[in-house]
Amino acid sequence: MINANLYALFESRFPEDRSTCFLETPEGLYYSWSDLERASAKMANLFASLNLPAGARIAVQVEKSAEAVILYLATIRAGYVYLPLNTAYRAAEIEYFVGDAEPSVVVCAPENFGWISKIAFKSGCAHVYTLDEHRHGSLLERATPQPDTFETVSKTADELAAILYTSGTTGRSKGAMLSHGNLASNALVLQDYWHWQNGDVLLHALPLFHVHGLFVALHGALLNGSRIIFLNKFDGAEVLRQLPRATVFMGVPTYYVRLLNDPAFDAKLCGNMRLFISGSAPLLTETFNGFIERTGKTILERYGMSETAMLTSNPYEGVRKGGTVGLPLPGVTVRLANLRDGIGDIEVRGPNVFKEYWRMPEKTAEEFTADGFFRTGDVGTFDADGYVAIVGRSKDLIISGGFNVYPKEIETIIDDMAGVLESAVIGVPHADFGEAVTAVVVLKNGASLDEAQVMAALKSQIANFKVPKRVHIVTELPRNAMGKVQKNVLRQEFA
Repeated sequence: MINANLYALFESRFPEDRSTCFLETPEGLYYSWSDLERASAKMANLFASLNLPAGARIAVQVEKSAEAVILYLATIRAGYVYLPLNTAYRAAEIEYFVGDAEPSVVVCAPENFGWISKIAFKSGCAHVYTLDEHRHGSLLERATPQPDTFETVSKTADELAAILYTSGTTGRSKGAMLSHGNLASNALVLQDYWHWQNGDVLLHALPLFHVHGLFVALHGALLNGSRIIFLNKFDGAEVLRQLPRATVFMGVPTYYVRLLNDPAFDAKLCGNMRLFISGSAPLLTETFNGFIERTGKTILERYGMSETAMLTSNPYEGVRKGGTVGLPLPGVTVRLANLRDGIGDIEVRGPNVFKEYWRMPEKTAEEFTADGFFRTGDVGTFDADGYVAIVGRSKDLIISGGFNVYPKEIETIIDDMAGVLESAVIGVPHADFGEAVTAVVVLKNGASLDEAQVMAALKSQIANFKVPKRVHIVTELPRNAMGKVQKNVLRQEFA
């Protein structure tokens, strides 16, 4: 029987010459495909030596590094479940995720070991390791003496490979359970649909805790046996330096806005580039058109979710339409439910779509239709050619800089502040971030809270990308006849 472990699929596509470059950094670090195999084997052997239970979760909150990539691959190679956590998450957020997922292993940044280890041990986790972006930490110290060969654990396509937490508008965050088959099917489809080629070089500037950077960009390069130029974070100047050596670049709209704001960014720098891909947030038509004018290249926009990986994409060959996320990918069915003037709720089905939320059967049942379609929570349209356009989000989601922000989480914290009567959090258009998180706050009589105080209180409790860019103090919130806050009115007022 063929081993459906995702790592086995990648390994079958590694270059025949394993001494060639898998990953390089601007600082001069060089990792061959052989290095990848041997280092992931050492980590996999370490995890195997811990006698972890079947299906054990390995939670990871570390800065981006080549070793973090190897950690991810070692986890799935050893047959365990990878749980990436945003590096911006603070104590209350980590406490929830660790408590809910109950990982057997937690890997964190050395500077966070003190507080994260307390949370982990309290939840019953017996193993906490550290890893930083400079190749230091107890994880590497423990893995180094391990053997550098490892037989990849056999898995079926339906077995769990990763859990990605995606918050809801109300209630608890949900853990989307993605199988080896879910991730493999999407990677294979995208390799063909985006025409990955021999000699392609990926310029990787995205974070690794996100679907875009981990499952779309990284998987594409691994499946194609392509070299990766690996940036720890998006740095406009460094991207410009590396672009002439790359052929593929993936980014959130914010990246493209920043490149266009740099006078040095021009068609000559993009001469070797085959493909620019945008996702994780809506790409403004102004950015789409401006990129064509500046570079002669047309950005390919696509659409996906934590629960599904990629669902639609503008074509590689054919018309790429600005303002749309393209056509349903091969094997994926997209339909619109509850149609109103051509606009409907987007529902999807395909081999890439997850089967359930972690330990939330009621929520799983609620999010799937009787005939097996997943309700995305997004609202969209089809044009005459079948291209999908996202026109809104029924769940009130804000996407800022490519990160999902759910208003209810922030509103709950603000409403608990002394002097606050009520609040509403909205997203307003922003040239750089796509949408800017904005809070509108009503104070109790006699209270004297100001914008700076609200923001300072929030910064101590939640990740920075969730903190509002502006806080507006008002006397009342607009409501409809049923008493519901009219966020559409607020968006217009504070846009």
